[in-house]
Amino acid sequence: SYFVKIGEDIAIELMTKPGLVGQQPDNNRCGWVHLAISVGGNENVDAMVMRAKERGILVSGPRTTGDGYYEAVIRDQDGNLIEIVA
Repeated sequence: SYFVKIGEDIAIELMTKPGLVGQQPDNNRCGWVHLAISVGGNENVDAMVMRAKERGILVSGPRTTGDGYYEAVIRDQDGNLIEIVA
């Protein structure tokens, strides 16, 4: 993973995953894998998780990742994965 920071508040994660060929049945894809959006804190992640549950678009609930981010994952109407990050 590479993180591109824009000012103090915006970070874009660029991630590669070697060894993938073609479209996979889960979220292991060639090309676009997911988009991560910082929402400004754990409380905001938790609030978005509640809304995502109500709408049936929550993929995985809040957790702290190995690289220290508090996040949850939702799926948009086109099937794209979006990480909601503190």
